[in-house]
Amino acid sequence: MRRSRPHRWLPAFVVIAALATESATLAQDLVQAPAASPHSQVAQAVPQSQATPEEMGDALVAHQRYQAAIEAYKNAPRDSASAWNKRGIANQLMFNYEDASRCYQASLKINPLDASVINNLATVYDALKQFGAAERTYRRAIKIDPQSAVAEKNLGTNLLAQHKYKKGWEAYKAALAIDPNIFQENSGPKVDNPGSAQDRGAMNYYLAKGCVRAGMKDQAIEYLRMALNEGFTTAKKITADSEFTSLRGTPAFEQLLAEQHSP
Repeated sequence: MRRSRPHRWLPAFVVIAALATESATLAQDLVQAPAASPHSQVAQAVPQSQATPEEMGDALVAHQRYQAAIEAYKNAPRDSASAWNKRGIANQLMFNYEDASRCYQASLKINPLDASVINNLATVYDALKQFGAAERTYRRAIKIDPQSAVAEKNLGTNLLAQHKYKKGWEAYKAALAIDPNIFQENSGPKVDNPGSAQDRGAMNYYLAKGCVRAGMKDQAIEYLRMALNEGFTTAKKITADSEFTSLRGTPAFEQLLAEQHSP
């Protein structure tokens, strides 16, 4: 796989769900753990355990020191599927897609049925605009774990990128049925927006629908504004779409529609 420059296809909050973030959560616990008091008899009596290479890598990821984290993960046992996955994540956060793919595949050789790692591998294909390979890989993850809201959401975004709007929206709805908060994920590597205004407009329109279902009304209105500005939809179409019924009467929503009728 050839290394490529980062493509900003998917909105940032959509992409991150593709990446396993538990390592960063664990790292925060490691980094923020209070030091033992020098006056504590217990602290003096019990020697402090040394962090493992994987724990050190987690701490470095939490501080966005990704290259250092990669070096730490290299010292983890070679048969650790978890360490290979986290090493892949660190590489992907640096847009090193070829290395990230290699690490994810190494993890899967050890544990072939880890849906989260398969999902992560699919995000690499998406970032490289290999949408067909990404779609097949997301579906593989979902087959293993039908309750993976992350994989369903990422599949939805992938399908929208392929102009399969109805199927993409169905995947979004499946993700929301599993986890109503799935659209609130907002961290991780950013990817470029689509090249054409039509593609950007389509993406923003369906993201607005997803945000409405997730109860994120302000975000939904902003996505609708972008979809309108990019010429994908009209105020009439938005008004007729039952997905946006809950926005009616909202001052920001009414103002958005009114702006479309002003000269």
